[in-house]
Amino acid sequence: MGKFVISKRTNGEYQFNLKANNGQVILTSEGYSSKAGCENGIESVRKNSQDGNKFEKKTASNGKYHFNLKATNGQVIGSSQMYADEGGRNNGIESVKTNAPDATVVEE
Repeated sequence: MGKFVISKRTNGEYQFNLKANNGQVILTSEGYSSKAGCENGIESVRKNSQDGNKFEKKTASNGKYHFNLKATNGQVIGSSQMYADEGGRNNGIESVKTNAPDATVVEE
């Protein structure tokens, strides 16, 4: 089972990373001004990760592949790492779908 790791950035904002069983980060949030906002973001990931239409597949200018997970209102709630190919990106999306619903929440 994956886990959401909440941490505090050097600028005081909160963020979360969704990590797979192997400890690899598969989704990173934006910065939140409060811990409660960060926790709401986690709940939004849980809910929206089950809808394949909420994943926006992207290609960076350097040719690497990545994705954003969007909320119902269209706001980005999480972004992936860069992948060398489309297969890696698709595996990342599947990993978010698998890990997010039941992931535990821990703080660093």
